[in-house]
Amino acid sequence: MIDPGDIALVLVLCAVLSVLSYWFGLLSGSGAAASFAVGAVIGGLGSIGWLITLLAFTFLGFFVTKFRFQAKKRLHVQEGVRGERTHKNVLANGLVPAAVAVISFALGQQGSEIAGIAFISSVAVAAADTTASELGVLSRNVYLITTGRKVPAGTDGGVSVIGTASCIAASAVASLVGWLAIFWSNPLDPVITIPIAMGVTGCMLDSVIGATLESEGIVTKLGNNMMTMGLGAVLSIVLYLFLV
Repeated sequence: MIDPGDIALVLVLCAVLSVLSYWFGLLSGSGAAASFAVGAVIGGLGSIGWLITLLAFTFLGFFVTKFRFQAKKRLHVQEGVRGERTHKNVLANGLVPAAVAVISFALGQQGSEIAGIAFISSVAVAAADTTASELGVLSRNVYLITTGRKVPAGTDGGVSVIGTASCIAASAVASLVGWLAIFWSNPLDPVITIPIAMGVTGCMLDSVIGATLESEGIVTKLGNNMMTMGLGAVLSIVLYLFLV
């Protein structure tokens, strides 16, 4: 049953953060509106812990986007004009977690561990991919994941040591934050390795799709993100049922 007090808190948090994100140039107007909608669905149908997990990823994304932004501009690999993100960016990273919230609520799995694992895994994929992309473009040595050929920074499917290390670190951090925010449980629980592994796997798969389907125009970046995040969520459920 949905608590009206929790819903009110979720709506206030989403509204305040969306307005502040727009005010400080982190999100465009459309991005702020999409952020409010996605946050309301996740916080309302999931839990406050789910919303906190999403917000932690959002702040991480803002940080890595702004990190050495002038250097990214010189390389023409920056996000937006000032690093702002539009509704397309928000939806690319928010639709799958929102879908997990809707499905878990509809199935009566709200608050269950398996739903939480699927949600954290989808966010871990987004965190790993965003961090790897934003920091990897600063690397001088980038190689196409499918052929190993050296390519310019920012090429779809390009990977680097910096990007890969960032991917692993971001997946671990996102999974830890999600674990603590949603379960308030022992962070050394072996089950936490599921979303961590899914974050890294999803990020690598994103690069493979980027080098193939996305570079050929068969799928968009939005489609790529949704495919890999969705796969991360589904595989986490399979692993959970098999291992736990």
